[in-house]
Amino acid sequence: PLPEGWQTARSGDWFACHPTGLTLPPQGWKIHVAAALDNAESILQRVAEYCLPRRISFKFIPSRQLLLQRNGKYADRGGSGKFITVYPPSEDAFPGITADLMALLDGEHGPYILSDLRCGDGPVHVRYGAFTGRRCVGPEGRLVPAISDPSGTLVPDPRGPVLRIPEWVTPPAFLTPHLDARNAVGTGELPYEIKSALHFSNGGGVYKALSTRTGETVVLKEGRPHAGLAMDGADAVTRLERERTALERLAGLDCVPRVLGAHTVGDHRFLALEHISGTPLNTLLARRFPLGSADVDPEAITEHTAWSHRIHGLVESAVAQVHARGLVFGDLHMANIMVDEDETRVVLLDFEAACPAEERRPQVVANPAFIAPRGRTGTDVDRYALACLRLALFLPLTTLFMIDRTLVERMAEDITRIFPVTLDELRPAVEEILRDPEDTTPHDAEHPVAHGAKEPVPADPEHTLQDAADEEPSARRGGELGDVAGEAAVVAVGGEG
Repeated sequence: PLPEGWQTARSGDWFACHPTGLTLPPQGWKIHVAAALDNAESILQRVAEYCLPRRISFKFIPSRQLLLQRNGKYADRGGSGKFITVYPPSEDAFPGITADLMALLDGEHGPYILSDLRCGDGPVHVRYGAFTGRRCVGPEGRLVPAISDPSGTLVPDPRGPVLRIPEWVTPPAFLTPHLDARNAVGTGELPYEIKSALHFSNGGGVYKALSTRTGETVVLKEGRPHAGLAMDGADAVTRLERERTALERLAGLDCVPRVLGAHTVGDHRFLALEHISGTPLNTLLARRFPLGSADVDPEAITEHTAWSHRIHGLVESAVAQVHARGLVFGDLHMANIMVDEDETRVVLLDFEAACPAEERRPQVVANPAFIAPRGRTGTDVDRYALACLRLALFLPLTTLFMIDRTLVERMAEDITRIFPVTLDELRPAVEEILRDPEDTTPHDAEHPVAHGAKEPVPADPEHTLQDAADEEPSARRGGELGDVAGEAAVVAVGGEG
């Protein structure tokens, strides 16, 4: 309960606390406090106890589940990490409040907020932006958060995974050492020259780079601490270490990339992997899918059938080799399968979810079209994904199984009407998908036990809640807008990617 003279409001993901009668400026320097799942409650209590007697307005994320979702691997990178927002009542009050919170939270940890300037080594960050819900038309013709320039004209308030201070705003002098510290950290310490970004997520970037020692092309995977959380709460650094451990255990197999090195820059972890040439299976399927045009070529249908059988066999063999080493892949889907140019070899990518088979862990990250039902653990997670792949190579509609797995029977029948495939050929995959996940009968690849389907539960909010993560709900309810994810053009440990 708040003391007398305070009002509260829920707006989207945020719970706001505001002193009655206090009028905030429309824009200025605001303070964001980050937190991890294990210290969020303690941090909130201390910040609230600081703000309440001083009548400082603040808002916070009010539940553990929401905080996990907002810090998930595919959450909005611009808004990720923001747990508490504190609104200084004036520019004069901003330095003192920032210093107080830095001292109050000294030694605490939390994700780096990419849109902000980190103050010190703790969870306190700052940025200049809007306090109130003013809008203007952005470059794409949509209403976006706005601040006013010196002439009073409303201009877009830049919100994304990069710190951007308006050109007319001079940072207070006390921020100078923090700006200098931010600019001093970069990827120059790595023995690689980054050439391009292949992918960004809230957990970090994936980059194509050249070794400065050998000239070899490599893939650099970046892990941000306390960010990019999976359903089990593991952050990107933890998952990157899991991948390193798994790939070292699988060393020598032709179906996995080689580990070339591991490095730490600042508090970011980097894993250097062999660059695998080829085409991801999802891209390859999209290019060659025979039902992509109104005029279906019967020869293309026949050729695609043979291709699907062959590709699935290669993937099945690769997964079997992983299982033979005592590991579960855990995140099998088309984007994590690289097919070489002559289509005779496949390589499995992204072992962040890999784990020892004997631990029989449930799935913690997954693609929507390959999410294992509740109760599937260990190697059964991979077997379910292989069964989905068997059908998806003909009809890539297995995302429907998240709603109702019994649709697999109709899908199999449709496949046999379009392609020269028999129900007997598809039956093992159908029965694997329908198999009761709680059944402990040993798996038989040729004659799996089939039971009634149960409603599957998504294993990871990072996929199923992506639409909600694209924009803070407060943006749709008239409150202060959250930062919208954008593409970072600069690769740097300090926050741009």
